[in-house]
Amino acid sequence: MQKGSCNCGAVQYEVTGAPQGSSVCHCGQCRKQSGHVWASAHVPDAALAITQDQGLKWYASSDVAKRGFCGTCGTFLFWKMTAEDTTSFSLGSLDGPTGITLEKHIFVAGKGDYYVISDGLPQHQHWE
Repeated sequence: MQKGSCNCGAVQYEVTGAPQGSSVCHCGQCRKQSGHVWASAHVPDAALAITQDQGLKWYASSDVAKRGFCGTCGTFLFWKMTAEDTTSFSLGSLDGPTGITLEKHIFVAGKGDYYVISDGLPQHQHWE
């Protein structure tokens, strides 16, 4: 099990399943919401328990997805496709060592012009 939270603790969660699809997203929405790029992995909804939701807010970022964040401190925590039974969570919001290794970069066509992706991981133009 892994535990995670926002900066102020108003949102806390636990992940009981094995995280999948660990990636760095370079799309414009993730860059704007996170301030750079967003690293995440996903689990089935049944493997994600939100244990403190006092500050949890959801933003419908498109017709097909929403983003969960803390309304108190602003930490961007979750991303969820409306029609799927999985939720992505921020790798940076996990407490302690994660044991997770990044697998890929996604939406690299939308990356900022101020940095270079040079870690050798696969780069995908879209979600894959």
